[in-house]
Parts: sequence; structure tokens; C-alpha cells
Amino acid sequence: MSDGDDRTTHFGFQTVGEDQKAGMVHGVFSNVASKYDVMNDVMSVGIHRLWKDAMMDWLAPRDGQHLLDVAGGTGDIAFRFLGRAPGASATVLDMTEDMLVEGQKRAEAARLAEKLDWVVGDAMALPFEANQFNAYTISFGIRNVTRIEDALAEAFRVLKPGGRLMVLEFSQLPNEGLQKLYDLYSFNVIPRMGQVIARDRDSYQYLVESIRKFPDQEAFAAMIRTAGFDQVKYRNLSMGIAALHSGWKL
Repeated sequence: MSDGDDRTTHFGFQTVGEDQKAGMVHGVFSNVASKYDVMNDVMSVGIHRLWKDAMMDWLAPRDGQHLLDVAGGTGDIAFRFLGRAPGASATVLDMTEDMLVEGQKRAEAARLAEKLDWVVGDAMALPFEANQFNAYTISFGIRNVTRIEDALAEAFRVLKPGGRLMVLEFSQLPNEGLQKLYDLYSFNVIPRMGQVIARDRDSYQYLVESIRKFPDQEAFAAMIRTAGFDQVKYRNLSMGIAALHSGWKL
């Protein structure tokens, strides 16, 4: 990267200016908002639901806690959190208003609207004071952030002392042969599904490419430690197709 306005990052396999990426990611999720949950089920054969349940098992929500779910979109994680701790509350933040609108519809249908706040915002510059939340979650969203280091620093800032970070993200399989098989599926099947179901091949091509560009488990754990978190650990899910990362603000 060069200094100033010429700094670059990746958008899938493309190299783009840092000032361009957020708008491009916003376009992707605006395009797929209405079909996002359906596509998650199809792409993962429903396994993403088990991964999210595993996230809640490890997080162990408690009544009285306040969750910040970043890139929370349609509310999947927040709903699960409140299902485990009915006396808790949650704030869902996403840069894409269309995703939040879909989530609000679901919240109203589930009669959870009074326990949820919905905020349009940027993970790299959260619109909250320091030391506000007991838990910070981000599920399949941090790989879309322009500067992951900035998002982790913001997570640390807004968590209360004793607060917990938990990240669910696609990752890397430790077996090279299995990784090649998974890549074959990802690059050949998922964009076609996106075309058929969401009528948007390009957005799902980007999503597949963004998974391959994301740091592996050890590299991402090191980034979390650098942001100031302690007791950083991770657990592989489905042999490493996804991984859960946990850290504490102590």
C-alpha cells in the first residue's frame, strides 16, 4: 500500500482504492438483501444455522447483557442472543440500510422489536461511546471491512471491561486436498446459485473471492491480540470451512 489517498485494498480478487471498497460492498448487500437469508441456507445447506448456534453456545448470553452485533444485517445473531437471554438487549449495526429493513421486518414478526435497536453505521468508526457493550459479535462480516485492524480496535473501544468479542467467519481448511475440493464447489456452484436465486452472479462471485482473501485462523487470531484482546482462542467449524474466534477485554 502507498500513503495518502492512493492506498489500496482488495474487493474479492480485484485491487481497488480504500475509498472505493465500502461503496462497492454496500452495493453487493443492497443487491442481495431480500434474498440474503435464503441464499445462506442454500449455500451452506443450512449448516450456517448450526454454526450460529455454536457461536451462541460459546458466548453463553445472560440476562441484563447488551449485545452489539456488527454487520448484523437481517438480525440472525441478535435474535439468537435474545432467544438465549430474554432479559438482554441488542443493537444491530450494518452499513446497508436495506439489510436492516429486512431485519426489522423479522423482528416485528417475532415480537422482538422493543428489545432491538437498528443503526446504520461503519464498523471502522462505530457511533457509540467507549465501554458500552457486554458483547460484540460479527458474523460473516469482518472480511468485508476495508481495514480489519480498525474494526477490531473499535470493537475493543466500545466493549466494557470484561466484555467479549466473538467473530464467526469463513476460514481455511487445514487439509490442502479438502481446500481444493471446497474451492471447486465455491467458485463453480455458489455464483450460479446467486444467479438463479438472487439474480445476481457478480455479488456472489465477490463473496466467494472475499473468503479466499481472508486471513487464516492463526493470522486472524494474531490480529485480535494486536487489537488488545486477551485469552484469544478459536474453534474450527466443519473442519475449518468456518471458524469462531473469541477474545476478552480485560
